[in-house]
Amino acid sequence: MAYEHILYSVEDGVTRISLNDPKTMNGVTEAMGHEMVDAFDRAAKEARAVLVTGEGKGFCSGANLAAAKDMLEDPMRDVGGQLDRAFNPVIMAIKRMEQPVITAIRGPAAGFGAGLAAAGDIVLMADDAFFFCAFCHVGLVPDGGATYLLAQAVGRVRAMRMMLLGEKIDAQTAFDWGLATKVVPEADLDAEAMKLAKSFASGPRSLGMIKRMAWDALDSSLETALQAERRGQRDAGRTEDFLEGVTAFVEKRKPVFKGR
Repeated sequence: MAYEHILYSVEDGVTRISLNDPKTMNGVTEAMGHEMVDAFDRAAKEARAVLVTGEGKGFCSGANLAAAKDMLEDPMRDVGGQLDRAFNPVIMAIKRMEQPVITAIRGPAAGFGAGLAAAGDIVLMADDAFFFCAFCHVGLVPDGGATYLLAQAVGRVRAMRMMLLGEKIDAQTAFDWGLATKVVPEADLDAEAMKLAKSFASGPRSLGMIKRMAWDALDSSLETALQAERRGQRDAGRTEDFLEGVTAFVEKRKPVFKGR
């Protein structure tokens, strides 16, 4: 697929996927959603870590409502249809891929962008970034998995505050609540995100197993999680990276992992 609405590049095992409509602060359309799904599926085959960000001054301003204005005259309109066609598959692509996904956020992570940002396995925020569940201000409900991802990250009461009141949650508050992994100066965001992504790309195969187990544990019992850990430890223990890791530990040197 040729990309018109996103940028895609690979460097040192890291795939960088960047939303590329800065004039709308990267408002998402169905076309952009389709490209993102294709990009994530492609990255799952050729990368060891994925970095998601946005061009310009904003991460993502949410769905591009201006692009959907044609449906306003239809009394039987189904705004949720675009979620099935293009938006929900983006979140599911992030969840199912083995590679760790870093979301690097500057400016707004609003609407669908809030869910997209929260779907990262690592969430880096510039000091000017903020979450904004603006749905209540336009008479819609949250999407992008926000009802699930935010409640899992910050708890039901804080998630309700974000979604029912539609307040902007600044980067420091997001960090304090457990919604962000780290807050960095805006000028350092890209370099910090790429540095972290490259560290994952040079890490052991078990990183992907950790991601899978953590996502699965969100919807499982303790007993199920324990069994998943048992199976994961078996599989991790059979990798070349485990042998390298133990050997390097014994030899008191830094391991050289190959993702195998």
